[in-house]
Amino acid sequence: MKTTLTNLLHDLGISKVKLAKFLGVSRQMIYNYLELDDINKWPKDKKILLLNLFGVKKPEELDKIKINSDYITEIELKLNSLCNNKTEEYNGVGNDILNGVSPKNQEIFIGVMDLIKEYLEDNGEDGKNIVNYLHHYLQALNNTKELKYILAYVAKETGFEKPMEFVFEEDEQFVFESIMFSAMVLYRSGKSSKSKLAESHRRFVNQIEQKMEDKLSRTMELNNVKVQALKELGYTEINENNASEVFNKIAEIQSRKTAFKKIDD
Repeated sequence: MKTTLTNLLHDLGISKVKLAKFLGVSRQMIYNYLELDDINKWPKDKKILLLNLFGVKKPEELDKIKINSDYITEIELKLNSLCNNKTEEYNGVGNDILNGVSPKNQEIFIGVMDLIKEYLEDNGEDGKNIVNYLHHYLQALNNTKELKYILAYVAKETGFEKPMEFVFEEDEQFVFESIMFSAMVLYRSGKSSKSKLAESHRRFVNQIEQKMEDKLSRTMELNNVKVQALKELGYTEINENNASEVFNKIAEIQSRKTAFKKIDD
């Protein structure tokens, strides 16, 4: 029974933080409950709440649950009904982090924050690395459209979204998902060895190193232009009073460099 419940929570994407809120207990208490080998050993009121969440009357019926998109939606609605009560934790007095955010988007925000908190608190160094990479992923999202398709693929592959739903550019998303599926089949088959892919990974490393070098070069160039702009204007730093003037001078210097480059070409 313990394994059944753990698998059910995993398949439905229910975090321990969210389950703890639903049952009205601490997160540590959830860990204690999940260690029990029989749900009948749970406190009676918590057991009833849990069974009501999953829409069953007896713990034995958990094994018979069929997970589909409608069932996932039903569970999410029950859990998300708590979000209105939890908003104050993120948007209390003096904290306007959710001001201007629609109620539906507040639910998404709170869900994401709960998961991030759980990863940071429960998974040690691995959790920190996951959240750190997630941060970088979000930072890069606006510059690489394929990252949106990766999100869509994962949401579909794990059963949270319908396979023929395309919320981004449909044709491109369709092609990307097809290629991604083929790649994952090959990866999971175990037929792709490290030695066979060494050359491909070497090209990957070279490409990343070139991008990092280009980024560093652009950063240094911009810094040099900033120093030149300050020097031409007779300033030693950028502040609130001269920021607009300095930025205009930077744009002017960059324009001059572009014009000179065209002449040289």
